[in-house]
Amino acid sequence: MVRLWPRSAFGQTVLLIGSLLLLTQMVSYFMVALYVIKPSYEQIVHLLANQVRLVLDDHNPGHKMLEPALKSRMLSSTGIEIYIEPVAMVSGLENATPYALLSEQMSDELGGNAEIRIEQGANYIVWVNAPQAPELWLRVPMKQLEESDFSPLPMYLAIIGGLSVLGGWLFARQLNRPLKALRVAALKVARGDMPETLKESGTQDVVEVTRAFNHMANGIKRLESDRNLLMAGISHDLRTPLTRIRLASEMMADEDDWLRDGIVQDIDDMNAIIDQFIEYIRHHKDESLEPYQLNDIVSEVVQAEEVRDVAIHFHPDAKLPEIPLRRVTIKRVVANLVENALRHGEPPVELHTGLDASKQKIWLTVRDHGAGIPDDQLQNVFEPFTQGDKARGTEGSGLGLAIIRRVVLSHGGNVSLSNMDGKGLMARIELPLS
Repeated sequence: MVRLWPRSAFGQTVLLIGSLLLLTQMVSYFMVALYVIKPSYEQIVHLLANQVRLVLDDHNPGHKMLEPALKSRMLSSTGIEIYIEPVAMVSGLENATPYALLSEQMSDELGGNAEIRIEQGANYIVWVNAPQAPELWLRVPMKQLEESDFSPLPMYLAIIGGLSVLGGWLFARQLNRPLKALRVAALKVARGDMPETLKESGTQDVVEVTRAFNHMANGIKRLESDRNLLMAGISHDLRTPLTRIRLASEMMADEDDWLRDGIVQDIDDMNAIIDQFIEYIRHHKDESLEPYQLNDIVSEVVQAEEVRDVAIHFHPDAKLPEIPLRRVTIKRVVANLVENALRHGEPPVELHTGLDASKQKIWLTVRDHGAGIPDDQLQNVFEPFTQGDKARGTEGSGLGLAIIRRVVLSHGGNVSLSNMDGKGLMARIELPLS
């Protein structure tokens, strides 16, 4: 079903202006035709009728051809010629076009059934058949009436209408430009990027909205800066005592090896959690987008995992194009998904890539054959510090999937989880081609 009414403010503004201009042009055309063109044609018909009456009133009752002297004087003064119908047909009447409206007006002027035909050439030729002499045709040249003179109004209205619509389009485009910039900046904020301060331009309402957005963006930027500083301080302060604890554990007696190993493992886990905190804060900000082949990145991850002698199967789509990616962060995303599948699910782990041409996206799926996650928790696990059910384990900080989602969103993509009908959990990532 075709949608006639556009959704965007820009499209609605252009459509409204264009509709109003079209209505105005139609009314103008009607008024000019009624009060300018119609009287002009009526005046032309009246003058032609007077000439016809003058010529035919001087003609004898037998309606024979005029005397040569009189015809010569008439031709020299008015250019009017009189023909019987067969001769008139040869002289151009057969190429002339009948005009019913003019014929009706001429009939009213002459008091009988008259006909007017117009022959178009270098000049307009008007052929008149009067009721006073039905067998004769008067040929009246209109030397001052060019072809363009018959249609100046439609051309004028078309030009004015086109210029008006163009002006309305430029006005609406200028009006909506700040809104477009505001939309782009809002999407950047949603992805975790801080845009530059927007220029406050446009109407007063748009300026106020832009100013409020700039205040909000600056506030978010300050909050993020404070959070980064806080997390950096916490991680620094925690690593120092953790290092001392590790050194102290190395000095424990040999009979306490089991305790020392447990302490070392706990310290490693805490360092890993701190690293995840820092990664969640920074995520993609230290890397720029570059064109890469997703299959190559996935292959690197799979080859690194195969060293562990685990069952991983990769089924790439050979037709995947290169797309703009942050290689390191996307590689970390794939590695985290594979690690989650191996840690919380059951082998084999299957990876597939493909192209969705209709949506202009490429996709990657990572599937394990474990117990899965309850359906009511599939969306919650993407929230920070949220973990799946006990069937998939409880170790870690609960930031892994949150980091994955932030990275994917920063690429303009989408990530989702779904339980398979047979057994296992599948993660699906979609990334835009551009």
